[in-house]
Amino acid sequence: MDSIVIEGGVPLRGEIQIHGAKNAALLLQCAALLAQGTTTLRHVPLLSDVRTMNRLLTHLGCRVEGERTLAIDTSGVAEGPLSAPYELVKTMRASVTVMGPLLARYGRARVSLPGGCAIGARPIDQHLKGLAALGAEIELDHGYVVARAKRLTGANFVFDKVTVGGTQNVMMAATLARGTTVLENAAREPEVQELAIVLNKMGARIRGAGTSVIEIEGVDELHPVDHAILPDRIEAGTYAVAAIITGGDVLLRDAPVDHMHAVLAKLEEAGAELRVEPAGLRVRSSGTLRPIDVSTRPHPGFPTDMQAQIMVLASCAPGRSVISETIFENRFMHVPELLRMGADVTVNGSTAVVRGPTRYLGTTVMATDLRASASLVLAGLVAEGRTEIRRVYHLDRGYEAVERKLAPLGARITRYHDARA
Repeated sequence: MDSIVIEGGVPLRGEIQIHGAKNAALLLQCAALLAQGTTTLRHVPLLSDVRTMNRLLTHLGCRVEGERTLAIDTSGVAEGPLSAPYELVKTMRASVTVMGPLLARYGRARVSLPGGCAIGARPIDQHLKGLAALGAEIELDHGYVVARAKRLTGANFVFDKVTVGGTQNVMMAATLARGTTVLENAAREPEVQELAIVLNKMGARIRGAGTSVIEIEGVDELHPVDHAILPDRIEAGTYAVAAIITGGDVLLRDAPVDHMHAVLAKLEEAGAELRVEPAGLRVRSSGTLRPIDVSTRPHPGFPTDMQAQIMVLASCAPGRSVISETIFENRFMHVPELLRMGADVTVNGSTAVVRGPTRYLGTTVMATDLRASASLVLAGLVAEGRTEIRRVYHLDRGYEAVERKLAPLGARITRYHDARA
């Protein structure tokens, strides 16, 4: 099992290429199922989650070729099992979003209940309620969701709570439904907007993506497309924090600044110097960090996927910061490991009080989920001595070869392939 070892204390200087957004790529891989033929996706991040989705698509009957550019041929899906097995779904929650496309195009789907990061209960009831509103018959069978429909029918549906995956799953299903579907209290994330852009390129008729009300006029068929995936706002935000806390100067090439307003506002509030350049976003440390208060919210608010990283930034600032997590009830799992490195964090329910500045000291720590892994890398970059991060398979789900991206900037970071679990 791989580990990453960091010798901290080096300011990061140089540039990092921001690759395609993980949370967009996975849904666009699923969307390919809606059309007969070969869909081509470009700027694909080389991540373990993307590879897992490719294995799932292959299991369903697709032919998948390429890495940075993916060609997904769906010609063989009709003869496939139309089932997403537990072995593939257990490690990646996004696998459940094959349900909408399979149901819409083939009239049936059998999908294992999902797994993924252990960051709290994330039920798929909103996915199932939305698909049922479109006319699907749904039952649970020994840990699997079995859905059937001769053809879905458009309907008005109000999500009980904002759900990105639920919005995307039901939106994809509605593209081939008979009539018009209106989704209210829909997620507004950039990845939802990106999915709508691609579906419309495929021939769908979707309006309102990026707002809380999305209208989908169903069509009879969609066609494959060639599309370049938007850059990853969470990857960009993570490396921005790395530049700031190390006292560095880093250009984030192709950073999607238009989708990062909430994060960039907090970075500036904390003392970062930010400048948008033709090639991307330049991030510098001003030399003085300030405490901040952060509360995670659905987009356009501060993203929960940046909460662990912003906590490390807050811990490096003198004074008291308060971080509130309103999306997931168990997303402070990184805190015990940061405490072992010297952080002063007190958690009370959904609120964490952070006192700094922290003198991080390198030690051996264990990654518990994807973004927690990123926070440990950040802490290791500023820690005195040697930090060893184990179970970095979590990190590989959402960050492409972090050691190869950070080393050219001066980071003393190495991956080892023989670490203990």
